[in-house]
Amino acid sequence: MTDDEKFMRAALAEARKGVGKTAPNPAVGAVVVKNGRIVARGWHRAAGQPHAEIQALKALGHRKAPGDALSLYVTLEPCSTHGRTPPCTEAIVKAGIARVVYGATDPNPRHAGKAQKILRAAGLSVTDGVLARECAAVNTAWNKWIATGLPWVIAKAALTLDGRIASPPGRRWITTAASRRDAMKLRAQVQAVLVGGETVRTDDPRLTVRGLRLKPQPLRAVWTKSGKLPRDAKILCDEHKDRTVILKNISLRSALRELGRLSVQSVLIEGGGRTLGEAFDGGLVDEVCFYLAPLLSGGPTAATGARGVGSNRAAIQLSEAAYIRFGDDVRLRGLVVKS
Repeated sequence: MTDDEKFMRAALAEARKGVGKTAPNPAVGAVVVKNGRIVARGWHRAAGQPHAEIQALKALGHRKAPGDALSLYVTLEPCSTHGRTPPCTEAIVKAGIARVVYGATDPNPRHAGKAQKILRAAGLSVTDGVLARECAAVNTAWNKWIATGLPWVIAKAALTLDGRIASPPGRRWITTAASRRDAMKLRAQVQAVLVGGETVRTDDPRLTVRGLRLKPQPLRAVWTKSGKLPRDAKILCDEHKDRTVILKNISLRSALRELGRLSVQSVLIEGGGRTLGEAFDGGLVDEVCFYLAPLLSGGPTAATGARGVGSNRAAIQLSEAAYIRFGDDVRLRGLVVKS
């Protein structure tokens, strides 16, 4: 491992502190290095608050002396435009940093590479692309949203061995309590939970995060052709009713784009079968998280009940598949391979 990689890993550790807290901004971490040692650290805590680079420079404080050759390591290319806060490139130059090392390039074509030009023009040494893949992975959802306007979509389902998502008679849940706790953590990691209108009419779900300390709750989105939902549905009447969005009479892609306009970067599609099927058929799913229970139930409700593919060769494939057991259940999580 090179020194640049070592210090970038330290910056990554800082960035991960902000995952799930910074929307609509990315999670970013930074460290300042002097004579081969880290002398200051920083991470972006929330939109509107100082960026990671500024936090690190503030933490540096009196540790900087005239003539010091300081290096700044940051997981994402420093911002070069004025948004809610001034551009970080300006602060970096004023702070007297000699060298900037960053991991991922800003995915926005209007900004990509701009910081490097500004910093080099000011006489700083710049190295980019250090642990770029790891740095980009911290902000997978943000990267997609910035580039496309669409949120990162996770398809989630609890299903039986024969691919059914309706509980067998006399049994409320398909999966174990441990699986459901894990699924609740997944809800807490996204900005919106989406279901179809039929799921609301049939199951009357709350779609809230329970058992975890979280504020605010993720948005609850309902994709419905008719817009006809029970007036007493929990999502329309409970204490989080102002965080419910009804997406009426539009395609699922358009519904996701509308959520993107609301600065939603990640969406968990929880059902039902038709909605999940539409998502797969439309090539809208980026990640899969399925909980498989050792049951055979039969019944008409398939986990992904839509058009499907015409052959095994055309089947949707997953990469980086990971399996975890929760009692007798198995969770499969993986990324959809895009053609």
